[in-house]
Amino acid sequence: MIRTKNISFSYTEYEKTDELDSNDLELVSAAREAALNAYAPYSKFKVGAAVRLESGLIVQGANVENAAFPSGICAERSVLSNSISNHSIDKPVALAIASMTADGLTDYPPSPCGSCRQVIAEEESRTGNKIRIILSGKNKILIIDSIGSLLPLQFNRKNLEINLP
Repeated sequence: MIRTKNISFSYTEYEKTDELDSNDLELVSAAREAALNAYAPYSKFKVGAAVRLESGLIVQGANVENAAFPSGICAERSVLSNSISNHSIDKPVALAIASMTADGLTDYPPSPCGSCRQVIAEEESRTGNKIRIILSGKNKILIIDSIGSLLPLQFNRKNLEINLP
C-alpha cells in the first residue's frame, strides 16, 4: 500500500527583541556577543551561538574557519562541544544563533546547516531533552520548539541498530 504523508511545523516569529521574554533576550544577546568572537577571515560571515543549560548557565560558541576547508567548525557545533565537554550533566534547554557580516547583524535569522542540525538532534537524543532553538536576525526572531521541526526524518540511534536472529 502506498501512502502519502505530510510533514509540517510551526514556529513563533517576533519582529523585535523587546518582544522576547527576559531569558530568551539574554540568550539572544549572548549569541550576538559570541558572533563578535568568530574567526571568519574567508567568508566574513560571523556566527555566534549560546546555549542555556538547565542550571541557567549560558555557554557561548562561535564559528572558526580554517584555510583547509572543511576543517572549521560552525558556531552551533562549537557551543555544543563546549557544553558537553565542560558541563556534560547540565542539559541544554535552549540554543540561540545570530550572524553578522561587516555591515553588522544580518537582517534575516540564520538557520543551522545540515551538520549542525544532526549534532543538535544527537544532543536531544543524548539528554532526552528538547532544545528550543532561537534564530536571531536584525529584523526577525524565530523560535522553534525542537530540532525535530527542522530535521524531521533525522538519522539517529535507531538507524544503527542491527536486528539479530
